[in-house]
Amino acid sequence: MTDRTADAIGAPIAGHFGPVPAGVTLAETTFATAWNVQGDLARAPLAAETRRLFGLTLPEVANTTERRDALTALWLGPTSWLLIATDESAMSGFAAHRDALNAAGGALFDVTASSVGWAVGGPRAATVLAKQCPLDFRPASFPERTCAQSVLGHVNALFYRHDPSTFSLLVARSYARGVWRTLCQSAAQYGYDVLPTRPF
Repeated sequence: MTDRTADAIGAPIAGHFGPVPAGVTLAETTFATAWNVQGDLARAPLAAETRRLFGLTLPEVANTTERRDALTALWLGPTSWLLIATDESAMSGFAAHRDALNAAGGALFDVTASSVGWAVGGPRAATVLAKQCPLDFRPASFPERTCAQSVLGHVNALFYRHDPSTFSLLVARSYARGVWRTLCQSAAQYGYDVLPTRPF
């Protein structure tokens, strides 16, 4: 995914890079499944079917999220949501779910294989992201458990705030190498630790 030189900025191995102590932590994010739900929740059959299938209500307010156990629903637009499950038991049986949503007037797409993500944490996490993204990452503008779509550099990205000092970002897998290098280069001046993978 990234550079092969072990001591280089952007190396794909766990360890410390740059000044000490580290101001940033970086870790690849893991998830079992990622599905995109599309449809109009104003249509009663679809709203009821999504609650039945996933056990949660899809968020209707812009940039908000809903979470139930290992499943998180992120608002992408008035008629589009990303559902991320960290455990296969929380969301499995794609074909049956797709057929049920189609029958209720919606649509379902499996984007698991096409997505990759990272957790960016530490006291300098927001500063590092702001170097390459026009979003305002201050807590007042970007509260915990909210999400927003923007760019990291020139790559479309989805950002999610877990807590005051930890964010996740998701991008298309084809941009993984470039985005990883961008994160590492942006974090280098503060020092950063590459940690083992962590669930979304």
